[in-house]
Amino acid sequence: MTNPAATSAAPAGLRPHHRFWPRRLPHAITPPATSLWFNLEVSARRYPNKPALVFFDRSTSYRELLEQAERLAAHLHAQGVKAGDRVILFMQNCPQWVVAHYAILRANAVVVPVNPMNRAEELKHYITDPDVKVAIAAADLAGDLLKASAELPEAQRLSHLVVAHYHDAIGPDADIPPAWADWLATRHPLPALAGGTVADWADALACNAVPPVHDRRPEDLSVLPYTSGTTGLPKGCMHTHASIMHNAVAGQLWTGGTHENVALLVVPMFHITGMVVGMHCGVYTGTTLVLMPRWDRELAGRLISQWKVTHWTNIPTMVIDLLASPRFDQYDLSSLVFIGGGGAAMPQAVAQRLFEQFGLRYAEGYGLTETAAPSHNNPADNPKQQCLGIPFLSVDARVVDPDTLQEMPTGEAGEIIIRGPQVFSGYWKRPDATEAAFIDFNGKKYFRSGDLGRVDEDGYFFITDRLKRMINASGFKVWPAEVEALMFKHPAIAEACVISTKDDYRGESVKAVVVLREAAKGQTTEQDIIDWCRENMAVYKAPRVVQFVDALPKSGSGKVMWRLLQEKE
Repeated sequence: MTNPAATSAAPAGLRPHHRFWPRRLPHAITPPATSLWFNLEVSARRYPNKPALVFFDRSTSYRELLEQAERLAAHLHAQGVKAGDRVILFMQNCPQWVVAHYAILRANAVVVPVNPMNRAEELKHYITDPDVKVAIAAADLAGDLLKASAELPEAQRLSHLVVAHYHDAIGPDADIPPAWADWLATRHPLPALAGGTVADWADALACNAVPPVHDRRPEDLSVLPYTSGTTGLPKGCMHTHASIMHNAVAGQLWTGGTHENVALLVVPMFHITGMVVGMHCGVYTGTTLVLMPRWDRELAGRLISQWKVTHWTNIPTMVIDLLASPRFDQYDLSSLVFIGGGGAAMPQAVAQRLFEQFGLRYAEGYGLTETAAPSHNNPADNPKQQCLGIPFLSVDARVVDPDTLQEMPTGEAGEIIIRGPQVFSGYWKRPDATEAAFIDFNGKKYFRSGDLGRVDEDGYFFITDRLKRMINASGFKVWPAEVEALMFKHPAIAEACVISTKDDYRGESVKAVVVLREAAKGQTTEQDIIDWCRENMAVYKAPRVVQFVDALPKSGSGKVMWRLLQEKE
């Protein structure tokens, strides 16, 4: 599917991938020198009556989105949220998530997006590490957040919580999947916050105080998304208004975006891809965002058909699932002009079917929380399959020997390093980790991705392996060290080693090899451990398989030899 006109040698000074560069685009851009809040203000002035958000059968115009965000910002300010303060945002995709995100930015504060799958034990870290005092949560998730807060020392607890219900954003004729009916319809009583206050969403939006003067500059912090790693607890990635702004603008340009776009937003917005490529890119452009709170293939098919969706960024497993629906022939995907995503490789057969049936070339991309989503993307006109793509707008990426830091020859594997305006400023309160994450290459600072890859003769990047120990389950990154740390809290577990196991649907799943304490042997089953893990950690992290062993293999220094267990698996 390559363009024959793009196969001549690259001119001097250009990289090989520039031969395949979309001809309509520059190699680098100058993003607006404004805050992210300003993007919403501009779109609301330009398209006041245009649907900004669609949720089931109800739409929210750009004017309404702006007004709601300003009122919630005033409420946050009245509750003592000051410039630079961090505020937790804890809910599934819904209109309130977008309102809350922009309200936090409007209040000159910093958004801490938290995965709604996290449980109380995990949530403590998201309160204490960023020193959060105020949170905005969905009513069905508030209990875990309040439990986490109550178990902390008094000085570290939350002082205020705003609670929202999904069904407040849904109209009377919503076409809701039957399995979600109770989840979306249940009205939870307003909870109590020990030593603090709680406001219902409607009451918070009734605030008629004046929000503070908005004074954020491009270099100020805007978002603090957390990413796990090879050791210990998740780390906050410091993103400025400028780093997020770059990829919001670049994403719109790369996918041929206009203000007439209609985008299906089902990738979770707590995740950097959904937040930046979905929401920020859409609001900057003036797109209509069709929101899904979770994945459901039949609902996705109906929404694409009904709203004439033009752009859909996803995880390949979603496309595989939709194409496998027995009702697939009832859906109309003819409106789609762009489809792409990442998190896992798109199978060749599925990509071929998309092209033959709809003329769509699936464009895979690659990025990390640290790079504000894409650092690489396949050109829509010249994609290669099972490929990360080429370095994105304004990005320089290389493959180097992880030990010597010398650039590797074409086709040889090494660590992918990345430089560009969308790269984060560093890890929150972790100067040691920040220093380790960057290297000096050719006199410039590059971010170490931790992924091993190679570059072909055309300048396209491919993943070959992971330098870091990580499991990729349907695009969700699972860090074994974090799962192990949580498992050690189980009273029956003496030792645990987490590895990946093959999964036909998810690609990989989590397996725990466990040594039980003597007193627990014969008393605790593998299923007991699995059930406990599902209670105490996000479901995608929880081991699906547990194997009991008498001892874990260890090196001479006493370290668990996880790689040996992985190779056996």
